[in-house]
Amino acid sequence: MALRPVQVNIKALDGSAVGRFWAEALGWSVFRPGVTTYVAPAGELVWPHSVDVCLDIVPVPEPKSATKNRVHLDLATRSAAHQAELVARLQALGATPAQVGQGDVPWTVLADPEGNEFCVLEPREVYRDTGPIAAVVVDCEDPRAMARFWGRAMDWTVREVTDEQATLRSAGGVGPYLEFLRAPGGKTVPDRVHLDLLPYPGDDRAAEVARLRALGATDLDVGQGDVPWTCLADPEGHEFCVLAPS
Repeated sequence: MALRPVQVNIKALDGSAVGRFWAEALGWSVFRPGVTTYVAPAGELVWPHSVDVCLDIVPVPEPKSATKNRVHLDLATRSAAHQAELVARLQALGATPAQVGQGDVPWTVLADPEGNEFCVLEPREVYRDTGPIAAVVVDCEDPRAMARFWGRAMDWTVREVTDEQATLRSAGGVGPYLEFLRAPGGKTVPDRVHLDLLPYPGDDRAAEVARLRALGATDLDVGQGDVPWTCLADPEGHEFCVLAPS
């Protein structure tokens, strides 16, 4: 049994507008299968996507707080010129510069139109084949503990573990990375951005949820009511959902 990350869930006051921004930012398409806005590679709607971790923008009535999100996206670039061009294009689309204590770094920190932080990275060889999303990045207190939990929770491979960072990627070596970076301070507000996981066809979702609880996940009540997915939190309180196969 195993789980795979299939989408990054982003809460938004205006899901359609935020979805359009991210579709333009990534060169992907917008789909509206229901109340959410799904952003995925161009073409017909494919869910789950076989390679990319896509975006699902969920409308909520509350705006983002001033607190930095604990989960953000890093975008890949091919060259210094591409990085500069992408930053300029994103700002024209409504992104704004963001200060998160980054200091003098070679990447650019921006926020989407509703304040969700993300980074446009300088060219890095490690991300040459990821597609537009280089990594889904999670702030944490203990990268080693996160590698143990998430390495067992999912079928992705743990690539690197240090006191400062843990990195996972799909077993096939395709798509974005999942990175846990050491950052001071724990969770203080509900997560605005989180991962959604999906069992493989034929696997039992209830059994997968029980397995996650045994690994240290805890049940989470975010007012979801009676829904076909299960809301959980990892050992450091990062929210995530286990979806039901369609």
